[in-house]
Amino acid sequence: MKSVVTIVQEGLRALHNAASLGGAAAALLCATITVPASAQEADLVVIHAKVATLDGGSRIEEALAVRRGHITAIGNDAAIQALIGSRTQVVDAGRRTVIPGLIDSHMHAVRAGLSYSVEVNWIDARTIAEAMSRLRTAAHRSRPGAWLVIAGGWTEQQFEERRRPTLQEVLTAVPEQPVWIQLFYSGLLLTPKARESLGIAADALPPKMTAQLDAQGNPTGWLESEITGLSSLFDRLPKPTPQDNVAGTRQFFAELNRLGITGVVDPGGFSLYPSQYRALQQLWREHALTVRVAFSLFAQNADSELADFKNMTQLLPMGFGDDMLKFNGIGERVTLAMYNNDAPDATTQEKFYEVLQWAARQGMAVTIHWVDGKSLPVLLDIYERLNREVAITDLSWSIAHLDDVSAQSLARMKSLGIGWTMQDSMYFAGDRVRAARGDAVLHMPPLMTAVRADRVRS
Repeated sequence: MKSVVTIVQEGLRALHNAASLGGAAAALLCATITVPASAQEADLVVIHAKVATLDGGSRIEEALAVRRGHITAIGNDAAIQALIGSRTQVVDAGRRTVIPGLIDSHMHAVRAGLSYSVEVNWIDARTIAEAMSRLRTAAHRSRPGAWLVIAGGWTEQQFEERRRPTLQEVLTAVPEQPVWIQLFYSGLLLTPKARESLGIAADALPPKMTAQLDAQGNPTGWLESEITGLSSLFDRLPKPTPQDNVAGTRQFFAELNRLGITGVVDPGGFSLYPSQYRALQQLWREHALTVRVAFSLFAQNADSELADFKNMTQLLPMGFGDDMLKFNGIGERVTLAMYNNDAPDATTQEKFYEVLQWAARQGMAVTIHWVDGKSLPVLLDIYERLNREVAITDLSWSIAHLDDVSAQSLARMKSLGIGWTMQDSMYFAGDRVRAARGDAVLHMPPLMTAVRADRVRS
């Protein structure tokens, strides 16, 4: 028996197109269609609902009808019930709210799905006690000594305690198994058995990591890291099987559906090679995808990025795919030397420019990870130089993150047709961001500044 959310989501799917998936912000798609006099019977009708149209008047209607994958009518119950025929599936929403499908403009969904079925997740856990209970449950269901992995997907702000779990709390819950607990790309907790399994001595630190200290200067057990060090260590964990990859992708996409998400723009990721898209492609071939995916290719190998992109896209032109799975260009790491580099030298900029130039001539979309708004003019100078040679204004290029982007930079982006796939770091890590950035957080993220941005006038 399908849930109301699942059935309505199936009807909404066909409304999402490649242009929507290439958008610059997590978006809502809606339809407000009046009932034509000669309407044909619907395949699906949802009645007794609160349909959020999100049109100019923010109307709330009672019912909707779907035919051949498209919403054909929205209106009151009486009008929509006139479209019910002998083969129409009718869902009584019980006055629940029905919203248009959400599209997340920047989510590493492909990578997350690969291991989702063999990981422990803390989605919706309200307390540390509940999170520890999930660890114990997973330990009881697994074989002795099996890894327990929480690969992100949580924040200390979701817990009533407003803190991370301690090493002692984890050991009390699951003393006999290796445990990996990851917080975004910056924090990692490893139990002694996890260190032993990875060959890390108790008094040693993994590469590119430092020990977190408490107020008295004592190690807490947590490690602080940056993304490359953490990703390299994660690659040493036991690999899920191909069957795990498929099962995990199904489960993760079902979880996204539960949260109202029907489309994602996936910007690739560290250690995500072409072979690791097989599970996604299998579900696509089987017509089993429940989330629309527009995916980019992420640079993996230093100094050979252009050759790698050319090789990987020989039979993968921009926009290849269909309404459920579509190739969306390159990024969010375009070249390794330019990634998170706020002061690139001339050589780094020229190698980056060569890749951009090739992509522009292929009509290919490009997205890049760039956090610091103060250094953004360096990137925009490169884009403006390229635009004078090869027009990029209609290619749906985008920049990810930019928590503190200025009005001037937003205007330059608008002139170049460049979108902004914003992630709200203040929601997930506000305390840490406040400590690092001070009063700048009062203007993060500047959403309305972006909405009101004018083009730069030359």
